Amino acid sequence: MNKTTGESRELAEALVNALSDCEHKIMIAPPFTSLQTVHQVVKGTNILLGAQNMAEASGGAHTGEISASLLKDVGVSVVIIGHSERRLIYGESDELINKKVHRGIQSGLEVILCVGETLEQRNRGEAVAVVKAQIERGFEGIPEESLDKITVAYEPVWAIGTGKNATPEDADEIHFTIRESLKKIYSRQAGENMVIQYGGSVKPANIKALMAMENIDGVLVGGASLAAETFVPIARYNQ
Repeated sequence: MNKTTGESRELAEALVNALSDCEHKIMIAPPFTSLQTVHQVVKGTNILLGAQNMAEASGGAHTGEISASLLKDVGVSVVIIGHSERRLIYGESDELINKKVHRGIQSGLEVILCVGETLEQRNRGEAVAVVKAQIERGFEGIPEESLDKITVAYEPVWAIGTGKNATPEDADEIHFTIRESLKKIYSRQAGENMVIQYGGSVKPANIKALMAMENIDGVLVGGASLAAETFVPIARYNQ
């Protein structure tokens, strides 16, 4: 819940200018109120427009919600589903998140499915079990042929907005768990092909160490995405 429409436009323009030749896949997800404005800036560029959330329903009497068709109408091609704040603050269940994943895919959107454990769960030694269960429930009923539309983002809840971050080794362990879970649900190839991002206080100072890990394919950036000065070095970590 950051950036007015004017601020969003200014940041999007700075990112388009700074990342026009970046070799990586880049997506930015401003608030709903800024989507149309930012779309005018990024359309035709190498930066994709994402939304931070989406309703499980296709339309109708769902006051306060935003459907996939409304998002697509303003240029959105990617949607973040199951973000830790949606799970923890707003009580979104694995069942609801799974419905949103289905809706996103059916609507032709790419989906970023977020999973991750709380500090209490990690301290109890439950991190692997919690994330494995979130993966199993999140992918329930999703056919293997639709997996190329899904990216998984591992967010250790205790590392978001706290300044703390999992060590690259901690993150890679959970990423490995996610990959192995998908291999069991689908196939070896499905698990190996899945793009798995890390999200948890990602910043220029730790991006290289994270991306050096075998099972970390990318990052879902939070606070550091609010300024070009911190986001651009992350996007260009290997340049």
